[in-house]
Amino acid sequence: MAGARVYGLIAGMWIRSTMAYRASFVMTTFGSFTATFFDFVAIMLMFSRVHALGGWSLPEVAFLYGLSAVSFGLADLVIGSMDRLGRRLRDGTLDALLVRPAPVLAQVAADRFALRRLGRVTQGSLVLGWALSRLDVGWTADRLLLMPLTLLSGCAIFCAVFVAGAAFQFVAQDAAEVQNAFTYGGTTLLQYPPSVFAKDLVRGVTFLLPLAFVNWLPASYILGRPYPLDLPGRLAWATPLVAAACCALAGLAWRAGLRSYRSTGS
Repeated sequence: MAGARVYGLIAGMWIRSTMAYRASFVMTTFGSFTATFFDFVAIMLMFSRVHALGGWSLPEVAFLYGLSAVSFGLADLVIGSMDRLGRRLRDGTLDALLVRPAPVLAQVAADRFALRRLGRVTQGSLVLGWALSRLDVGWTADRLLLMPLTLLSGCAIFCAVFVAGAAFQFVAQDAAEVQNAFTYGGTTLLQYPPSVFAKDLVRGVTFLLPLAFVNWLPASYILGRPYPLDLPGRLAWATPLVAAACCALAGLAWRAGLRSYRSTGS
């Protein structure tokens, strides 16, 4: 609760700072929206030449894209500033956070809170809405319930990846690009159907770094499609449990990294 309160105070400060220049906020948010929109334009260009990608139609791939984009966009909005930790480790400014009577994780996560990242969430939501309007899904109570659970759990999984990546920077000193490979690279991977990738890669993102629970497994269940690893469809309901486990492990990694920190020296 203390961490949430600190996070809210710091984020609120940055939001007030951002809204002091509203024209700049609108332009940067629109820029974020446009930049991410071109990702989906690339997918549409592919489908201008083919009717299916790995056996998935354009609305089905758009469904995958929307789930991944919204989940990652929410995580990036809430905790995307974690990739700035490497810079703080190099210049020693993390020390200033350590002496404050507030959780360090909350301070780092809320640092330079960027409201403009709503552009990514908005763009992903529009693509997801378009996909749902084009898909012929037999909606049942369980499928309807799985939709919000998938988005929230996907956000939690990406948050865990952000925190774990930040914890790794305590060891590597500056591994922002390594972290980005699993965060930004992960959401790009999930925008395409699992059937286009080698099974070894699918196993890796299912059992080792369980990004597949962000959208591949839930989407396969909702759309009634088989998963490449012949896993039972009901495994999609394990998504909240996987998210909780990822957050717990990321928390342990963060604590270990923070305890190992010895400042930058003299």
